[in-house]
Amino acid sequence: MQEFILFMMTFLFVFLIYQIFIVRKAKRRNSSKKPMEIRYLESRYKIDIGKVNYKRLLLVISLISSFDIALLVSIVMMIDHYLLEILVAFVAVIPLILFTYHFIGIYYVKKGLIKNV
Repeated sequence: MQEFILFMMTFLFVFLIYQIFIVRKAKRRNSSKKPMEIRYLESRYKIDIGKVNYKRLLLVISLISSFDIALLVSIVMMIDHYLLEILVAFVAVIPLILFTYHFIGIYYVKKGLIKNV
């Protein structure tokens, strides 16, 4: 039960911070100020941001990023050895992020919101 509470508190905290500092700036649609996540989806999956509901995409990205961080914190907090915690965090963070953003990219590709190349 404590792990679930830790997960939810971490999720809510990261989600609120992400909404305040990242999403609020990105809602202006300034092309030079796009979040890294959107640039990754544009380059890797050829997603056309003009066809996508931008605010909804930002919400999905903030939810997924919050989930990634909360899951990683929950997993790392179950380990008792400090150096092993750091090692697991470093090893797991990139594959976890790529795995979850892969599903976002596949979702938008299946909806047909890609650039016509």
